Amino acid sequence: MANGQWYPADWPDRIRALADGDLVPVEPRRAATVMLLKDTASGTVVHMLRRRASMAFAGGAYAYPGGGVDPRDDEHQIHWAGPTRAWWAARLGVDETAAQAIVCAAVRETYEEAGVLLAGPTPESVVGDTTGADWEADRAALVARELSFAGFLERRGLVLRSDLLGVWTRWITPEFESRRYDTWFFVAALPEGQRTRNASTEADRTVWIRPQDAAEGYDKGELLMMPPTIATLRQIAGYGSAADALAAAPGRDLTPVLAQARLVDGQIVLSWPGHDEFTKHIPTGGASR
Repeated sequence: MANGQWYPADWPDRIRALADGDLVPVEPRRAATVMLLKDTASGTVVHMLRRRASMAFAGGAYAYPGGGVDPRDDEHQIHWAGPTRAWWAARLGVDETAAQAIVCAAVRETYEEAGVLLAGPTPESVVGDTTGADWEADRAALVARELSFAGFLERRGLVLRSDLLGVWTRWITPEFESRRYDTWFFVAALPEGQRTRNASTEADRTVWIRPQDAAEGYDKGELLMMPPTIATLRQIAGYGSAADALAAAPGRDLTPVLAQARLVDGQIVLSWPGHDEFTKHIPTGGASR
């Protein structure tokens, strides 16, 4: 393999079925993922996890903590700090209810999968150490959906710190995929006093790695990644600190990136607008290049 681009074997057949009208696209589920950053002596590093090879979606691929929106993430009793829901709605291109749910999903999933919580007892503070049996019990209840995120914050007397997040980009899973997500990618800095851990049952490894080193591993074919993951790594590699990346987030274009498949000279050409490196040419007879 020339690089580490995740490319399922069934994609060519699914693309042909979609083109022939034999495949009805699945409605994408809203999701959020967070590029958690911290500054070190050797440069800014990002927290990544490797999805277990047994996972049906992107098994073996490196990704960031994240997941789908929980319908309960739009509960109105959530204590909120930072930009208003109206501000987030305008930034994300959705209504206020959906905006709260997406931001909550970003914060909740980061806690569920990395043990890092972007919330505090006041609008100006952040919790410190989130390890311990009582914290783990609450985290497990969130994962099992026995406890809503609103209920968790209420129980703990915490305020969600939306100001600690910056939305970076938005990607939508291709129409021919069987599992589809409309995903907003966020950036955030690791809060002082907190530390990451592999809290996800979906991951078999977690790392802190410089974005440029992760991208190099992908280019060598050593690290498997989906297009949005490597694309965002290349983008954040140009920033000298976590604060610089967060400061750049408000100016980022959030036009959704959605793969396109078209027939050109007897080949199916699969492309992601604005990201030429991911283009695939699929002969009508089978294998891709």
